[in-house]
Amino acid sequence: MTDAARESVEASLEQGHLSFSHLNPPPSYDLADHPLPTGREEIWRFTPMKRLRGMLEGEPSATQLTWDATLPDGVTLTQVSGEEARAAGELAPNDRPAALAAELADHALLLDVPAELELDDEHPVVLRLHGESVDDLVYGRLVVRVGRHAKATVAVVHTGSARYVATTTVVVGDGAQVNVVSLQDWADDAVHLGRDAIRVGRDAHVRHTSVSFGGDVVRMHANVEYDAPGGEAELLGLYFADAGQHLEHRLFADHNQPRTKSNVLYKGALQGEKAHTVWIGNVLIRKIAEGIETYEENRNLVLTDGCHADSVPNLEIETGEIEGAGHASATARFDDEQLFYLRTRGISDKEAKRLVLHGFFQDLIRKIGVPSLEAKLTETVEDELAKNVFRGFETEQ
Repeated sequence: MTDAARESVEASLEQGHLSFSHLNPPPSYDLADHPLPTGREEIWRFTPMKRLRGMLEGEPSATQLTWDATLPDGVTLTQVSGEEARAAGELAPNDRPAALAAELADHALLLDVPAELELDDEHPVVLRLHGESVDDLVYGRLVVRVGRHAKATVAVVHTGSARYVATTTVVVGDGAQVNVVSLQDWADDAVHLGRDAIRVGRDAHVRHTSVSFGGDVVRMHANVEYDAPGGEAELLGLYFADAGQHLEHRLFADHNQPRTKSNVLYKGALQGEKAHTVWIGNVLIRKIAEGIETYEENRNLVLTDGCHADSVPNLEIETGEIEGAGHASATARFDDEQLFYLRTRGISDKEAKRLVLHGFFQDLIRKIGVPSLEAKLTETVEDELAKNVFRGFETEQ
């Protein structure tokens, strides 16, 4: 670590504001502070390094994704420099992909939601990013700035194909209510390494939902920290891995302020040979974070043989003066009691499994807050089921 970075880390630790734990390296814009991993490091040991196709080596690129935006009245999207992104409140990278994106992206995009502006769920901000080829290496850098007491939903949708390395920061003003949705709906060969970092203002509420269905390898990292007491964060996730897919979701809730809250709920399903999902949850409760509440939960439903789900919840607690903290993790097949209950009412095996899986996902889908995306995700779940789980039911019955 450089001397300047070390001094910044020490100062931040003293103030209790730094997103740092044994699973989250100190933030720094200096690439030297984020060395090229070997795959044996704790934060990389689940990731299939060879399938990243050189994305972590720092190769420059002039290629960009195609951007299309739906912006309600009052919301602006502008191209800014890296220095302007930092001035807008961008959170420094705490892993190598985010550091590469900050270093090598030609520019940053700044999405501004002004103070006091209230947008309803029927008129969300939607950013659509589309890639043309997995041969294209693309770096992305986005800052979302939501003013005091504003209310907004922001959806970022990824489609097409690329090798995409991105960092996103969401800065939430005091008293604001923000709903952020990140949808990874890539083609089957895409590779996506992304970090979404959120800073929550005083008495603000943020819901962040990461949804991954497409892509060959997707590794998403969601971070949240607090700018003042009273902030609340919901970190939600939904993923469905098919044969050969690797879908990895990592999160870090840093309770660096007193009287803050976080609630984490990720749900995933797996089907097909060598489908692999990874969920790594980490909550850090600092010494100054008295009176906080936190809970993290991960549930995985294995639909066929040949799948593997890794689920690792972590709690790091530095003070006993808290309201509550806990975690839960489970990986299982269909619930036999639920299936038996449905079958005794004349429902076929195929329909019973379909109903159980939809029930498994629907409580999360209903929290998305974007009606068009909720409908799309329900259809996508149905399409995923048709690929493998239900293929052969017609001949069996």
